[in-house]
Amino acid sequence: MDEKKKRQSIILYVILVIAIIVAVRAFIYPAVSTNQVQTVDYSTFIDMVDDGEVDQVQYDTENSTILFTGKGSASGTTYETNVFPGDTDLVDRLTKAGVTFTAELPDQGSSMLLYLLMMWGLPLLFIFGGGYLLNRQLRKSMGDDAPSMTFGGGGIGNFGKSGAKVVAQSETGVTFKDVAGEDEAKASLAEIVSFLEKPQRYEAIGAKLPRGALLVGPPGTGKTLLAKAVAGEAHVPFFSISGSEFVEMFVGRGAAKVRDLFKQANEKAPCIVFIDEIDTVGKRRDAGLTTNDEREQTLNQLLTEMDGFDNHKGIVVIGATNRPDTLDPALLRPGRFDRRIPVELPDLAGRKAILSLHAHDVKMDPGLDLDVIARSTPGASGADLANIINEAALRAVRMGRNRVSQEDLQESVEVVIAGEQRKSTVLSEKEKKLVAYHEIGHAIVAAIQRGEAPVQKITIVPRTSGALGYTMQVEEDEHFLTTKTEALNQIAVLCGGRSAEEIIFHDVTTGAANDIERATQLARNMVTQYGMSDEFGPVALGTVQNRYLNNTATLTVADGTAERIDQVVHDIVESCHQTAIRILRENQFKLHELARYLQVKETITGDEFMRIFSRDNDLLPAHTGNDG
Repeated sequence: MDEKKKRQSIILYVILVIAIIVAVRAFIYPAVSTNQVQTVDYSTFIDMVDDGEVDQVQYDTENSTILFTGKGSASGTTYETNVFPGDTDLVDRLTKAGVTFTAELPDQGSSMLLYLLMMWGLPLLFIFGGGYLLNRQLRKSMGDDAPSMTFGGGGIGNFGKSGAKVVAQSETGVTFKDVAGEDEAKASLAEIVSFLEKPQRYEAIGAKLPRGALLVGPPGTGKTLLAKAVAGEAHVPFFSISGSEFVEMFVGRGAAKVRDLFKQANEKAPCIVFIDEIDTVGKRRDAGLTTNDEREQTLNQLLTEMDGFDNHKGIVVIGATNRPDTLDPALLRPGRFDRRIPVELPDLAGRKAILSLHAHDVKMDPGLDLDVIARSTPGASGADLANIINEAALRAVRMGRNRVSQEDLQESVEVVIAGEQRKSTVLSEKEKKLVAYHEIGHAIVAAIQRGEAPVQKITIVPRTSGALGYTMQVEEDEHFLTTKTEALNQIAVLCGGRSAEEIIFHDVTTGAANDIERATQLARNMVTQYGMSDEFGPVALGTVQNRYLNNTATLTVADGTAERIDQVVHDIVESCHQTAIRILRENQFKLHELARYLQVKETITGDEFMRIFSRDNDLLPAHTGNDG
């Protein structure tokens, strides 16, 4: 039975239950309600006695009320009225009318019990009984291995099921050819593939298959894709589940899901079990007040299962996380996750390979230079690069073209970095002048310090990210180390925009907020992490947390030392600020010339900038090349 028929059966069952409840209310409720007590006044009671319409009377001494049943047209009805203290002839009146006032009234509790049974007992019996029978019928028609029917996501018969998705190799179709820019990670995982394909080669020498491999890296670097590629290369089933799916409200249910997952994996061995975001369930255990019994029981069960399964069957658990510092040490020891495989952000060659891989499926103009795009995106992940190619294709369609051009790719880089152009934002002439001098200030400081073309593009067109303009810098080569001089030069470049505002307008604006934040952070890293300050020397004054997420650093110093650190950071930034002011004062004529040119054109290339800046300028050689 497929999912469509399963849903139809559940819908029919729900409709049947609703119809039964409506029928119970329509036919049974009126019957049981006829015996309910009706309240009347005392005069009505006397009139009914005199007219011979009262059959039995019971006097309630505790509540001072009279309960009586009718006869004739009022037969079967029970009435209630209050006792009238002044009526001393009631006994004679009842005797004269032939009313039995010593008889017991019918038990009202039994009627109420019958009412509750009919209104709630039977419908609940139909719901749970019918649900159980329908669930058994569905499982019988779908096979013994089919999952139980669920209600509202929790599931009556789904308690303890893992929900892991079994993906066959023919369905994934992912191999190492579909992964680019992560050659080291692929090399580490290739041995697992080899063991799954030819285990006898390793067993002959006494080697054992690693029980688990932990993929560690920033978001978007392809950890899930690598896990799928391992299953695709080895032609084995692929179990995929997120760590958050193990976390449940009820204690013990997450552990049951772990047991069910490994039971399925044992039946399908050899196979790959992939647990994404494993830090959700594998966080370090502690005795703090924030402990979670359900999560800890789930983690304990996961540790037990990884110790218990026979790795000769070929079961490999692959976990992925971007927060390895939060994982429990018991999860990382040898025998569980034997290998820790870094999946880092791609370098220049890796970015170019990823761009080529994704560009293969997109129609592009011949002769496109992907190397320029790769150099323009330092720090981009594989997901970012795939998004750049897709944005370029979308732009080509919007522009009415059937192929992607170099301009589309360059614009897509700017869209990913700074957002779309804000056509609705129109700067005044004063603001446009301010932004132009600000951006040219950055470029001139960079050009003087480097002695070459510092930028690829300068623009004062507002973007949706909030930037009113930006200067795009492109490195010719990949840098893995930064010297102290280069770090100070970067801070000076960041201070160039604010310095230009001070020199030309003798005032400052809020436009340098991001520049100041980045310059201060770089100076603080120089002092606390890189050991580049003269006062503290090569001493680590902080620890980095969440390296793959926000890369924040926490100071591990006394309060007095923290104050000294703040002062040193201030001195570094202020020294670079004065350097930027000095450079711009020495080149104030070029600052005016380039800013006016940028005001008119709004966007200029690095080639245009260097052609104007190096003209009649003895500080730089004449610019003859095109920096792209």
